[in-house]
Amino acid sequence: MSDLRIQQPDDDATFRDWQYVHNVIIPTHLLSMEEVQERAQRHHLEVAYNGDILVGCSTVRPPSDDTLTATVIARVLAPHRRQGFGEDLYARGLNRARALGAKVIETVVLSSNEDGLRFAYKHGFAEIERYVLPGETIPWIDLRLS
Repeated sequence: MSDLRIQQPDDDATFRDWQYVHNVIIPTHLLSMEEVQERAQRHHLEVAYNGDILVGCSTVRPPSDDTLTATVIARVLAPHRRQGFGEDLYARGLNRARALGAKVIETVVLSSNEDGLRFAYKHGFAEIERYVLPGETIPWIDLRLS
């Protein structure tokens, strides 16, 4: 039975936990602590624990254009997948995005993250674009909730 606790990072330890999950799941785009804290000023970040065990994190990029498109990203560490943690993180992110006025929901997944892609497709997302960022070799996939 899970004892899931999800919170915004609010101290060095929780920011480090968010950074750790991000960097394990996105090894092609490692973030420094300064970059994480800067993101926290622009985006809604959350970190998830099962009891005291770190299991995942999420990002909601608020709607910022006239299409009212928000980006919701849920990340769960591999040993904790398929236990419902991603569902909870995703549902919270979706609710946050809609509360911020989003009419369109997108996500972005590194193409090498097969579990992440499977999760996105299972939740009604469809691929809209693939691209490789400068200096990287693994494509990113933008998906939109249909």
